[in-house]
Amino acid sequence: MDTGILILRLLVGLLVAGHGVQKISTHLGGRGLAGGTEEFRSDGFRGGVLTALAAGGGQIGSGLLLAAGLLTPLAATGVIGVMTVALTVKWRHGLWVQNDGYEYPLVLVGTAAALAATGPGAWSVDAALGLTSYPLWWAVAVLAAGLGSGLLTRLVLHRPPAQAVAEH
Repeated sequence: MDTGILILRLLVGLLVAGHGVQKISTHLGGRGLAGGTEEFRSDGFRGGVLTALAAGGGQIGSGLLLAAGLLTPLAATGVIGVMTVALTVKWRHGLWVQNDGYEYPLVLVGTAAALAATGPGAWSVDAALGLTSYPLWWAVAVLAAGLGSGLLTRLVLHRPPAQAVAEH
């Protein structure tokens, strides 16, 4: 079981971190900070550069923590938070990713929640530091905090469509 958890942590954590790198740089096919800023603006978010930096930094940090299995509840909360924001952006397109839907962010939210519930496994920094095992109630708290922070971010930073169009 620990091998499977390690593979899952590495896959999801590094993909989330890579996605964050793309938001703020030209590495991994990103369009640089200007491209990340424009992406958020076109999706209706205020904040410009700071929003792109916060989102990219959040994805990089939480993804790397998750991959390492370090402070796993915090890492999972971060992944759930940023992917909840992505899910809300894609919600209007429906579920399936082929239609730019929210399928992929939903999978990442579910995976992070599952890792919060199972813990990082024996091959993790948490285990090496003696920080495991996290009680199951942590998974509920992680899911609530991640969903709540993502929805709050959307509420605070997203402009109504008419306002977003008027500012362009």
